Parts: sequence; structure tokens; C-alpha cells
Amino acid sequence: MKPAKVFFGVAGLSVLFLTSCSKLGELSADNFTVTPNPLVESASKVPATIDGRFPVKYMKKKAVVTVTPELRYAGNAVQGQSATFQGEKAVGNNQTISYKMGGNYTMKTTFDYVPEMALSELYLTFNASIGKKTYNVPAVKVADGVLATSQLVYRTVASANTCVAPDAYQQIIAQHQDAQIKYLINQSRVRTSELSTTSIQEFVKVLREIKADQKSYALDNIEVSAYASPDGALSFNEKVASGRQATASDYVNSQLKQIALDGTVDTKYTAEDWDGFQEIVSASNIQDKEVILRVLNMYKDPEEREAQIRNMSVAFRELADEVLPELRRARLTINYKLIGRTDAEIKQQFKDDATKLSVEELLYAATLTNNPSEQKQYFEAAARQYPNDYRAYNGLAQVAYAQGDLAAAKSALQKAGNKTEANANAALIAIAEGNLDQAEALLGKALTAANYNEVLGNLQIARGNWTQAAQALKGVNTNSAALAQILTKDYASAKRTLDAVAAPDAMTSYLKAIAAARTGDTAGAKSALQKAVSLDSSLADYAAKDLEFILTGVK
Repeated sequence: MKPAKVFFGVAGLSVLFLTSCSKLGELSADNFTVTPNPLVESASKVPATIDGRFPVKYMKKKAVVTVTPELRYAGNAVQGQSATFQGEKAVGNNQTISYKMGGNYTMKTTFDYVPEMALSELYLTFNASIGKKTYNVPAVKVADGVLATSQLVYRTVASANTCVAPDAYQQIIAQHQDAQIKYLINQSRVRTSELSTTSIQEFVKVLREIKADQKSYALDNIEVSAYASPDGALSFNEKVASGRQATASDYVNSQLKQIALDGTVDTKYTAEDWDGFQEIVSASNIQDKEVILRVLNMYKDPEEREAQIRNMSVAFRELADEVLPELRRARLTINYKLIGRTDAEIKQQFKDDATKLSVEELLYAATLTNNPSEQKQYFEAAARQYPNDYRAYNGLAQVAYAQGDLAAAKSALQKAGNKTEANANAALIAIAEGNLDQAEALLGKALTAANYNEVLGNLQIARGNWTQAAQALKGVNTNSAALAQILTKDYASAKRTLDAVAAPDAMTSYLKAIAAARTGDTAGAKSALQKAVSLDSSLADYAAKDLEFILTGVK
């Protein structure tokens, strides 16, 4: 929309009253220029710049004239910042205007916005005097109305994306269980004492659980990795490590056979476990530890490494006692999957007995529906069964916010506590209620929130920072994002954004009407406005006072 350009100038501020050089006559609006025109609300303020010119032979040499902007609306009138001008011989420190030449002036003013200002008139009033005598100079009308499109943010923020406190539910979770069999030096036989260790007992227990509940568990494979310590000849260590691989895999296969569980056993061996050696030495308190580690880095040949380490007799004795026995081993690893309920099973379990669902399942279930009532039921069950989990209360706040119940949303967020997602959502509520300072403080506690930029964008619109708002909302397909684009006159992007809104509502259509009106598409504007009103009848009265449509002839 190209706002109607109104020039209420005073270049020809012809003095209509010229009968006496000793009087101050009426002023005409012809050469007053108001910028912007119509006035535009920003951050709940209505700023205006007024440029004018006192005509020649108007400002008597001892005259003093105070000009005051006055915005009149709905039977009310508010005055802005005034400016005083004086003749060449008047006493004072005001801007001096030449009697013979006249003079230009610029004054700025700002009004606090109220909705009734949409239909308003801006006047200039004058307090004029020459010496001790005052003169009546009639007020001059210089502009009509206030364009308050940015105020729509308090409506568009209602459909902003709230921040989800995510569930951690996974239908399939990869798991593993490790165990270890240790061997005596130079031996490959599995000792009975090793089979009674805690790690082996847990290993067998997991195998039995997988066999007992193959609906909840799925075995991928079992890995057997056998090792020999790096002392001794390489050829001998090859033989020892290979033997340990065989005996460890025999043990695993015997366990699988015993519980009648089918599974793949993948085996390998490492003749000289230098990696394990370095790891254990690094974590130890062995004397000369740093020297040993330097040797490992300096020499890559296994026999040279061993020779250099054996030369450190005291250190080697410690290695032989503390490190090398830990490397004579076979590591057993069960790789399996933990299989959770399917979506359908979760829903059915909720109907049958919700108390058997975990908090992750309940929170996940709320993502399986777009029905707010159903979502609320899942979140209520989660809050009831897991009252210490803030995510349930955050979810209840999201549902309440989407339904326009800000009181219920705030109540739920209080129970959620000082959490990132809760603070982001509380910031949205504060914006919707016009508490911008509070919103900014809350947003400062939600820097890592998934919807941080979206909340920031809404806040920037309300603050009057429209360019920054459009940048923050870039890539977001919401009503507020389109509003920021309209305010920055990027109408093509606004139209694309509005077409991509996931759940278009009355405000989506209203913004489409504004974008169409501003680009000269009167028919499109009328059609979109009719749809907006059909979805929300309250918009009929709003549109009737909206200069977006009054100035463009859209009805």
C-alpha cells in the first residue's frame, strides 16, 4: 500500500488575514508536511515529524508563537511536544523567524498509542502573542488517522510455536553388555573361577532375558575379542591369543546352546595388545610411567618396544605385576536391541491402564495427535504419575496457550519451574499480555530454546524493531513472520509465508488482505478480508477502523 501523500504545507502559508500589519492571522494547512502520513504506530508510540514554513510578513518582529501538535480521537485530545518561535525583536531564546523572509521549521512529536487513535485527526494549535497581547490563531488540521498494523503482533503471537520439552522415547534402543575372561600367563584355558565373576554372571543373565522376552529384545550378535599381552615372542603370542579366542567362543556357544538361543558369534584376536597396554599405563601410578609412554611413541616395532621396556628393570617388574595380567583376556560383548511399544500399543496401553506407561511414553504419545484435548490427557497423566518431571507441566502450558487460556498456561509454567523451555513459553505469554520487559528478561533465560528466534522475532515486532524481527523470523512460516515482512514492505515474501502457514486461521487471512491491499490487489484483499471475518467476526469492527483498508478502498 502506498499511503496517501498529504501535504498540509505552509509554503504558501498565505496569510489569509492581511488587513493589518499588527495582527497575526490564520494559517493555512497547504504547506504543512507531516511525516509519516498517515501516522504510523511503532512500539506503542506514534511519532510524527512536522515540517512547516511561516510565510513572509507573518511573524511580526515582537511576536511569539508556540505550535503544539494535538491528536484528536473519539472525543479525546492529547497534546504532543510543542515548539516556540519568535520574531526578530522578541525577547527569548527560541528559533527566530524573519518578518520579511519568513522561515522554515521542523518539529518532532510522539504520542502514546491507544487503539482509538486509528480514527483520529492531527491538528496544530497555536498560542500567539505580540508583547502582552494574545491573538487567536485557529487550529490547523494536518493529518488523518494512525496506521497501527504492528499492533497485530498481539494477535499473531497467539499462534506462535511454543517450545517443546522433548521426550526421550525410542521405539528401538541399541544396547550392549560386556564381560571379561582373564587368563593365566601363556595359557588359553578358561578357569572355573572366571565363570563366577560378576561380569560373566551379568552376561549370562542378559542372554537369558533376551531368550525369555524376544518381543522386547532382539539379539544382533555376540563379539569375542581375545588378546595376549605384548611381552614374549610374537609367534608365541599369536598362538596364545588364537587359543583364547577359541576357548572364549566355545564358552559363548555353550551358553547359547544351553538356553536355546540362536545368535551369531563374531570372533577375532590381537596377538600383542599394545593399545590396551598404553591405556592401562596412562591411567596408572606406575613409576616411570611417562618414560614408558615415550618409548611407545618413539618405537613402532613391537620387539624394539619390548626390549626398551625390559631394560627398565624396576618399571618392568611393576608392569609385570600390575599391567600385563590385565591384558591376558577375552572380551565378550552382547549387541542387542531393546524394543519398546509401537505407537498403536502405546495408545492402547493408555486406554487400558496409563499407569503402566513410562513418562517418556506418555510425553511421546502427546506428539502422536494434533487434538489439544487428547494432548492434554497425556500431559495430565504424565504430571499425575511423574509429578517431578517439568516436561509434563510445560506440555500442559503449551496446550493452554494454543487454546488462548493464558491464565492456565501461566499456572502450569509455574509448576514447571525455571527451565529453558518454560521460560521461552512464559516469554510468549508476557508478549501476548504486553509485558515486554518481562518477556525480555524471561527470554534471557531461554537462550538455548528451540524457538528462541521466534520468540525474539515477536518481541522485536512489539519493540518496533521490524527489520531485526524479520531477520529473527526468517524461515519461520507463521503469522508473526509474515507480519514482520509486511512491516518491512517485503510483500512477496509475506505472501509466500502466509501460504505456508501450517494451520491458517483468521489472522492469516487478515494479513493476506493487508498484503493484497498494499500491492494494489483490491479484489484479493476483499476476498481475504471476507474470509478473515467469516472465521472471526470481531475482525469486522477492527477492519472498519483499519487504515490499511480505508485508504485503499477495500470494504
